[in-house]
Amino acid sequence: MKFLGIDLGTSSVKLIIMDENGEIHESISEKYDVSYPKENWAEQNPEDWWNSTKEGIKKLLGRGSIHGEDISGISFSGQMHGLVLLDEKNEVLMPAILWCDQRTQKQCDYLNNEFGQEKLSKYTGNKALTGFTLPKVLWVKENKPEIYKKIAHMMLPKDYISFKLTGKFATDATDASGTLMFDVENRKWSKEMMNLLELDGTVWPKVYESWEVIGNVSEKASVITGLSTTTSVIAGAGDQAAGAVGTGTVNKGILSVALGTSGVVFACNEKFSVDKVNRLHSFCHSNGKWHQMGVMLSAASCLQWWVKNINADIQGDAFEKLLGEAENSPAGSNNLLFLPYLMGERTPHDDPSARGSFIGLSITNKRGDMTRAILEGVCFGLRDSLEILKSLKVEIKEVRVSGGGAESKLWRQILADVFNLNVNITNSKEGPAYGAAILASVGCGLYNTVDEACEHLIKITDKSLPIKENVEKYNKLYKVYASLYDCLKESFKEISTIS
Repeated sequence: MKFLGIDLGTSSVKLIIMDENGEIHESISEKYDVSYPKENWAEQNPEDWWNSTKEGIKKLLGRGSIHGEDISGISFSGQMHGLVLLDEKNEVLMPAILWCDQRTQKQCDYLNNEFGQEKLSKYTGNKALTGFTLPKVLWVKENKPEIYKKIAHMMLPKDYISFKLTGKFATDATDASGTLMFDVENRKWSKEMMNLLELDGTVWPKVYESWEVIGNVSEKASVITGLSTTTSVIAGAGDQAAGAVGTGTVNKGILSVALGTSGVVFACNEKFSVDKVNRLHSFCHSNGKWHQMGVMLSAASCLQWWVKNINADIQGDAFEKLLGEAENSPAGSNNLLFLPYLMGERTPHDDPSARGSFIGLSITNKRGDMTRAILEGVCFGLRDSLEILKSLKVEIKEVRVSGGGAESKLWRQILADVFNLNVNITNSKEGPAYGAAILASVGCGLYNTVDEACEHLIKITDKSLPIKENVEKYNKLYKVYASLYDCLKESFKEISTIS
């Protein structure tokens, strides 16, 4: 049996083919562009997603080692929160508004302040953020009424691909959780939020669990891609829930940390739970349970900024050189701190005006101290979410780290020391795409549950253990770090208003 995992990201779609033993036989990535038509806007054409996906499928099957009829099931991981609108003819009405689009602050203020954050939390388990889907829908209603009247179907990015493959309108509980229109506790669309939109409830797709089959590849899609009409299509999950499956984060006690462009702290819960002030997201998990998640907007992108924008003149491998210098800096970077708010911040501050800062620079600091301070600052930012989880009595025994930043042994060690937890690497290098392939294997009956599949397929391959003296140093520095935002937030706001 072979399973196709499709991860629809913001800049590219990644496709992998996994066998029943969890081995990856083929993989490919196809890129597409993000459009920024105005300040704080971010859009994509859903047809670009489909064109890249179908080309990726055709290329994988064109290599000759695996044929369309060999693929038993397909499932998805996808960028969350994006708004895709179709008319009665199933044509795209406008470019999809993405998760990183910031145009909806007015709508969020209305939802949180006038409609009421308490009601939002009661109905959906979350508060309104500019990244979420409902504020985007309200923006279209207010600014594009001619388009709003034509809406026949709303969907999320990955679900547009499943629609093109099957002709069916479907989503899953994890992705629906990020719309702010979903009753997360009861795993169904919220009637109260639907009433707010004054739209027919049928505009949103049927909700499945992540491992459930929504249909088969259609004849039309079969002709286009080379896939077989006998291939099952499984609902899939939002990227973070799929990524958690890919690291085996499906039981309590395991904390998933994604060190990608953004940073994510993800904990699985047996029961639905909400942080009273909604600092964390409370979403459905792809194994039928729930999860709580904290998101920082700039994680590995901080190091990318430091290398590409500030140290662009370094010859050779700049990352290797700078990380080598950071290794020679002691824990605490000679008492230098970095606030990683290069794109504002979500958890725990929810402040688009927050800005990155070096605090404590002295004449004795070297570039290696600054590089290490960036790595430590990202880990301190992730610890903000860890501390909230601790306050909610969430059980945490180990960390499983993934993403581009996890490739750095130094960064993994810093994370272990800042969190005072074992930080583990798993055998999965394919992230959310691997999680999607696992979901496909469950949907096709190879495993009875997602948890069972992860138990068989996910293995620990490396560990970073906390170093006692570093833990003690970082505990002291974190207290200072945690106090800095409140000291600087008014200055951040003032700076953002200066033209």
